Amino acid sequence: MQRPPPEDFLLKETNPHLGGGKVTGDKLTSTYDLVEQMQYLYVRVVKAKDLPGKDVTGSCDPYVEVKLGNYKGTTRHFEKKSNPEWNQVFAFSKDRIQSSVLEVTVKDKDFVKDDFMGRVLFDMNEIPKRVPPDSPLAPQWYRLEDKKGDKLKGELMLAVWMGTQADEAFPEAWHSDAATVSGTDGLANIRSKVYLSPKLWYLRVNVIEAQDLQPTDKGRYPEVFVKAVLGNQALRTRISQNRTINPLWNEDLMFVAAEPFEEPLILSVEDRVAPNKDETLGRCAIPLQYVDRRLDHKPVNSKWYNLEKHIILEGEKKKEIKFASRIHMRICLEGGYHVLDESTHYSSDLRPTAKVLWKQSIGVLELGILNAQGLMPMKTKDGRGTTDAYCVAKYGQKWVRTRTIIDSFTPKWNEQYTWEVFDPCTVVTIGVFDNCHLLGGDKGGGTKDSRIGKVRIRLSTLETDRVYTHSYPLLVLHPNGVKKMGEIHLAVRFTCSSLLNMMHMYTHPLLPKMHYIHPLTVSQLDSLRHQATQIVSMRLTRAEPPLRKEVVEYMLDVGSHMWSMRRSKANFFRIMGVLSGLIAVGKWFDQICNWKNPITTVLIHILFIILVMYPELILPTIFLYLFLIGVWYYRWRPRHPPHMDTRLSHADSAHPDELDEEFDTFPTSRPGDIVRMRYDRLRSIAGRIQTVVGDLATQGERLQSLLSWRDPRATALFVLFCLVAAIVLYVTPFQVVALLTGFYVLRHPRFRHKLPSVPLNFFRRLPARTDCML
Repeated sequence: MQRPPPEDFLLKETNPHLGGGKVTGDKLTSTYDLVEQMQYLYVRVVKAKDLPGKDVTGSCDPYVEVKLGNYKGTTRHFEKKSNPEWNQVFAFSKDRIQSSVLEVTVKDKDFVKDDFMGRVLFDMNEIPKRVPPDSPLAPQWYRLEDKKGDKLKGELMLAVWMGTQADEAFPEAWHSDAATVSGTDGLANIRSKVYLSPKLWYLRVNVIEAQDLQPTDKGRYPEVFVKAVLGNQALRTRISQNRTINPLWNEDLMFVAAEPFEEPLILSVEDRVAPNKDETLGRCAIPLQYVDRRLDHKPVNSKWYNLEKHIILEGEKKKEIKFASRIHMRICLEGGYHVLDESTHYSSDLRPTAKVLWKQSIGVLELGILNAQGLMPMKTKDGRGTTDAYCVAKYGQKWVRTRTIIDSFTPKWNEQYTWEVFDPCTVVTIGVFDNCHLLGGDKGGGTKDSRIGKVRIRLSTLETDRVYTHSYPLLVLHPNGVKKMGEIHLAVRFTCSSLLNMMHMYTHPLLPKMHYIHPLTVSQLDSLRHQATQIVSMRLTRAEPPLRKEVVEYMLDVGSHMWSMRRSKANFFRIMGVLSGLIAVGKWFDQICNWKNPITTVLIHILFIILVMYPELILPTIFLYLFLIGVWYYRWRPRHPPHMDTRLSHADSAHPDELDEEFDTFPTSRPGDIVRMRYDRLRSIAGRIQTVVGDLATQGERLQSLLSWRDPRATALFVLFCLVAAIVLYVTPFQVVALLTGFYVLRHPRFRHKLPSVPLNFFRRLPARTDCML
């Protein structure tokens, strides 16, 4: 397959007709000012009265059919009811209206053929317009007519109006775009929805000691440890060093807990009686609702808990126990930490758990999800490719999901969402997915919603109060290479409520202070992040309609920490890119020293003499130089938000085997010969890294050996040199020494030798500990 040109993978600035074009200054007046207006015909079917009986019993099973051209929507039907209430809304997209007449028909549900009970007709040219914040249109009673136009018995309460997607009725309405979707579950799965992540806490369990344990075998020293379980998380302490019936641990176990606290913390004290056999000496269950909450580093009170052989569940009668083993613990819910559930590079929220510690918001993020272009077919339906696309956006605890646009490669959502911003150094993530659950529930055969691509936008890269309208490429890495799945059109605006507050945020630590006063270890953070993502995905999967596990994990970048040859190469070249500036300065200085451009070298000599004679000018000169560079670069400042770069990621040049390795499961599912080849490749790379690390260690050890007398002659020479240098520098003014040193370094090539200098020769001869390595 021919690779698309790199331009196809770039960001494109657009000029959409936002908010119907009502512009006042820089602000747009409508509440939906970041999306294009979409016109809809709305029909609210409220209720009917005095419907005639149609069957033998004199009753009817009524439902309403709303028809506009080829599009037809129906309400649910009621059995044996002449005064039914539906209160359902139907929305027909104006772009697809092909008829000049709206027909609302009441029918009687029957086994063979549904009976006609009457209808109401509306001329499309006579329908009123309504734009929020106008009050909703009041429904009216309409007399039913037969097909000739004569009045019939029965009335129908309706409201019909033309509106936009800003209408309150829009989210819950039946849409003509989704006419092929049937069933309540199917319709629920295509509607827009806002979700909230559960409130997460870190639970710290400080296991101190236990008393009066009763092991079965009294003749041996017990090997006791404590096992703690909270939901799917299980942790254990080390085996106590004092092997008695009163063991000590004083060890912290950290869990992630989510409100509402449904499951208790279950602790069991266990004795290792054999290599693979543990005996439970006692258990206790602690409901988290009653656990202390702390906001800072002050310790909470410790408590003694009775250990029982069997945990008493609710409703069971508790037996009277006169003597029990006990365990001493300090348990608290940590409100001063931020529970990390996303990759730290793409965090959208950095606030502590406890709301009382939150600072006031600094602004508002507004996101308009307009449309997508050129989406790829994601599945096959009736022998042709189709895509049912929806978007998910996440920022902070709030997730939003747009409605699903059925069977379209150019879906138009035009939905706008708003978030409060508490820190500018955060990232909003927008993902596009293909809905594989249009039948409702999991009737799609247990299939997963396919990922089409995602976009990340860092708020700190946006200018305040500016509307950014861009078309972002949706790039996804597949086992056969990077692929563009289409483009998503977004409008973004970051509005700042107080510039002073935002500037002040840049002086604050990124995370809450508890992360620095009582830091968690890297392994703890990795484990807790994994638990947090599992809890978030489980809770959002239980919502209605569910935000599915595969969607949540893709948005939270689960698995991005796994080894990848491509990412390792990309990160290496990123480091080289950072160091390239220093390397360029080094090359420039080398050219100065070698008098490649004599005029520049002479000017550098003059500057050097001025700085040595007036050392108080050194720091002002440096900062003035940095200021001038910054002002000069302002002309070329980035005008677009950053986007995913295939070159930087090395996605466009990755070897197929490297990509296959990246998409491999953990543990591996590949054949033995492939795994052996990859292992050997990893060993060869690790060998090179090992050599570089060894060389760095050698240079460090040579520095240490200057004064260690490992080489007595070298150390003696160095010590004598230090003594002479001390006397000379004491006698000679510092400015003279600096001038002589500078002139020596900048000397003309005529006075230079091709051979290495004396200090370098001396340093390279110093001993290192490589001789002691096996």
